[in-house]
Amino acid sequence: MDEIQLKAAKREADKKAIKFVIALFVLYIIFSQGNIFMNSVMSPGGRFYNASIAEHFNYIQGLKSGLIIPAVWIIKAFGFYAIYNDSDVMVVAGPYLRVNYSCLGLGVMSFLAAFVLAFPASWKSTWKMMVIGLVSIYILNVCRIAGLGVLLGFFQSQRQNFTYHHEIFNVIVYICIFTMLYFWIRKNTRKAIPKADNDSDPTIG
Repeated sequence: MDEIQLKAAKREADKKAIKFVIALFVLYIIFSQGNIFMNSVMSPGGRFYNASIAEHFNYIQGLKSGLIIPAVWIIKAFGFYAIYNDSDVMVVAGPYLRVNYSCLGLGVMSFLAAFVLAFPASWKSTWKMMVIGLVSIYILNVCRIAGLGVLLGFFQSQRQNFTYHHEIFNVIVYICIFTMLYFWIRKNTRKAIPKADNDSDPTIG
């Protein structure tokens, strides 16, 4: 590969990198701000509240229930009695937990979705990573809620030490997501390199 080809390859790589960063930023804003807007649309008292949409398309509440119900099952499996409603979990002789919008993990889900969609990979690989990543975040979040219920039930005097569970959860999730993305990127990059060599194309697509 001569110097002209190397420069052309570098320019093409730079273009792809810029395109990826722009797409990642735009998609993340759309997803994260879109969820915040929809939360306002579907929350009574919200600035953009719409009763009809809240009644028929409330995926925010669906995700809350999807987190709360299995978390309560796990709490009960540890011998505690727990009751719940649309947003709250009360463990008898244990903690009272409220699942707010900030507890749903939609921010990190938005980042994952934006990153995977912006990265140049096949649609099959993209959707596979999307599903695995989102399901992993969901499972970790269920475990967090259940873990808080169980731990605060066993160690009631230590409740003040669990103040930063949101931050700890975010750190753990981002570590898991970045680890998965690292191996996913490596796999997709390795697939692209032989194809570029076979076609005598200096760029990696």
